[in-house]
Amino acid sequence: MGEGESKHQLQKTDPGGGEVPVAAAALAPGLHFVATPIGTARDITLRALDTLRAAEVIAAEDTRNARRLMEIHGIPLGGRPLLPYHDHNGAEMRPRLIRALTEGKRVAYVSDAGTPLVADPGYQLARAAIEAGVPVTAAPGPSAALAALTISGLPSDRFLFAGFPPPQAGARKGWIAGLDASGATVILFESPKRIHRLLGELCESLGEDRQAALCRELTKRFEEARRGTLAELRDSVEAVPPKGEIVLVLDRAGAVETSEEDLDAALHDALARLRVKDAAAEVAERLGLPRRDVYQRALALKEKG
Repeated sequence: MGEGESKHQLQKTDPGGGEVPVAAAALAPGLHFVATPIGTARDITLRALDTLRAAEVIAAEDTRNARRLMEIHGIPLGGRPLLPYHDHNGAEMRPRLIRALTEGKRVAYVSDAGTPLVADPGYQLARAAIEAGVPVTAAPGPSAALAALTISGLPSDRFLFAGFPPPQAGARKGWIAGLDASGATVILFESPKRIHRLLGELCESLGEDRQAALCRELTKRFEEARRGTLAELRDSVEAVPPKGEIVLVLDRAGAVETSEEDLDAALHDALARLRVKDAAAEVAERLGLPRRDVYQRALALKEKG
């Protein structure tokens, strides 16, 4: 490929006679969610950089961090608006952003770090854009939750992102008690100041022997992953309090032995309300048993009347 051909592919002529990057010309009007690095600035995708170059309006949870990220990667803001959008001003800013979108503008939204809408205020913006009939797309990339799951050493075939625990004692207790309901590995966030308290509460509710991984400062200089039982992590945190952003990954509950009498009782209850197939599916999921085996037992009970 010659130099002239390369330049032709990189640039196009706009209606005013000037040249614009192909990335800008190719970016469609609409709302574009852009994942940003959770630590190392180089953990950004080429598509994310193209989107930030081409967007006509940029909204950010933290405009200072967004501006710094663009400066690191040599993306000039120019005269484009860089608007704050966070929990405290969402109701005020959404109409302005939706107006720009309905006018056919290319709008990019970046969270403070990581993937937008994951423990992030962008959800309401996405809903408003969808309701307005505006195209919504995502430039995927870094995610603290998935990075922690990856290095935790815990099962990753099924997982639940639970976010931050509620601060109120009553709500917090119920929230913790419900973590096992999904039968999945659980990923949650917590601050360094409250992580010891949380680990103690998890020991009481889920048992001290539950396996877990405490990951902090992911992709940063002092990245660390502590693995062990909840009791071991609780004691470790007490001895050496962690600093920085924390992601805690919890193993799912171990299999619970179910007696034949308990299985039959659960099936009798379900069969009184549901078809055989649906009853078997409900009981199998609730008891953590193979669906095929439960279905065969349900058929046998149905035939006995």
